[in-house]
Amino acid sequence: MILPSLREKRNAAGLTPHELFTENHKQLVSKGEEWIKGTANQCMVVAALIATMVFGVAFSIPGGYHQDTGLPMFIRKEIYIVFVISDAISLFSSSASILMFLSMLTSRYAEQDFLEVLPKQLMIGLATLFLSIMTMMVAFSFSFFVLYHNKLIWVPIFIAVVAAIPVILFAKLQYPLLMDIYGSIYGSRYIFKPKKHMLQNRNPRW
Repeated sequence: MILPSLREKRNAAGLTPHELFTENHKQLVSKGEEWIKGTANQCMVVAALIATMVFGVAFSIPGGYHQDTGLPMFIRKEIYIVFVISDAISLFSSSASILMFLSMLTSRYAEQDFLEVLPKQLMIGLATLFLSIMTMMVAFSFSFFVLYHNKLIWVPIFIAVVAAIPVILFAKLQYPLLMDIYGSIYGSRYIFKPKKHMLQNRNPRW
């Protein structure tokens, strides 16, 4: 943070303030690139597994099909509609998550990218990954409601309660990271792009 009049001034080594900052933080950029690539790789594997599972579930629906019409057995059940919609949302959100993490892996990792572009991509990727996990568990739980809607209703209720545990764990573990990313995007905006000048010349020249 310097006076606007000093932005283009050079020190004894012939460097501007921005060039000096870049030179002193090369190692930080390389460490950030290494961390983001590792995080994106691991999350993309999880998203790919979810997309594979929910895609297969779409063609092996609970209850099977009618032999005469070829339609699903429980197509008229509202629970079955919830199952289909949640499975589709899980597939689309996991696919979006894969694309976001793939975009991070192919990024140029320039210094300015760490200010807003990469954190936004990571935040969107984690959010869509959470949505895919949540809807996958919803589809899994409702598949048992479809099968046991007449008898043994306690079975799908118990499974739905247990299925909520991974969703809660993921949200609890990733919430601090999401808050840090959100703060780095919108908190740093007031530091590097303030709406009001934080340093002003007391005797401006008109």
